[in-house]
Amino acid sequence: MQNKQIINGQTAVVLGATGLIGSSLVEQLLNDDAFSTVRVLVRRPIAIQHPKLEVCITDFSDYEAYKKNIGTGDCIFSCIGTTNANVKGDKLLYRSIDFDIPVNAARFGSEAGFKQYLLVSAIGADAHSRIFYSRLKGEVEEVIATFPFDGLHIFRPSLLVGERKEKRLGEVIGTVIFRIFSFLLPSKYKAIEGKTVAKAMLLAAKANKPGINLYDYNAMTRF
Repeated sequence: MQNKQIINGQTAVVLGATGLIGSSLVEQLLNDDAFSTVRVLVRRPIAIQHPKLEVCITDFSDYEAYKKNIGTGDCIFSCIGTTNANVKGDKLLYRSIDFDIPVNAARFGSEAGFKQYLLVSAIGADAHSRIFYSRLKGEVEEVIATFPFDGLHIFRPSLLVGERKEKRLGEVIGTVIFRIFSFLLPSKYKAIEGKTVAKAMLLAAKANKPGINLYDYNAMTRF
């Protein structure tokens, strides 16, 4: 089946708009004529202002308000995610962010008629993994794949690099190690810039390829 190029005037919804990938994605969407409305769902106000930007302050545990803020549109981009340090080891809280938020967005979005869902997952995502993080990401992928979107696009980066608002010691150390030994790693495990993932998500949405599509390092850097 041929790709259907996306038409201009699309509405995009972005989750995780303040993160490394999400912030770059929002910037790229605002500068792309294919999208006339960029609706971001955030917990707190953000400093960005733009004629195309809609900022919806959202309590993700209030499902009625969450569904209302999703609204109607064409593409949902889920870049939401946390870290074990941020939730202080609380696995239930971790799951409420990394599982509940993207899955509920898929549920509300499919009911509202969105055609495409673009999800940032992770390399090694596997619903049957013994590793909590990999298992959680795999479960998210499996559940979202059950919703009737025309196109589901799953991006599986390894270590993300780029300028973050918050410095994560583990990722700083990991980045140094990855760069030193990157030549020893299979390509799918190579570190990738957050803005590169964001660009791949944007271009995948514009390509409008149907079905379930998986993107590893090689696929994301080919865009």
